[in-house]
Amino acid sequence: MQALIWGGAALTLSGVALLGWCVRLAAQARRIADEQAARAALARVIAWNMAALGLAGIGLMAVILGLVLR
Repeated sequence: MQALIWGGAALTLSGVALLGWCVRLAAQARRIADEQAARAALARVIAWNMAALGLAGIGLMAVILGLVLR
């Protein structure tokens, strides 16, 4: 169960790091002058943001499962 806990913690931290990266990308996309290009950039950021949230959520579930089964 230790591997499940530590693996889940690693997934969660990876997801949180990706969320920080998404914030940086969104800030850059908001500086784009062309509205259509800015919308396209933000659409790509949304996809990465959802993936990061999913990764962090799966990691948290793994940690909880490891603690419950411990």
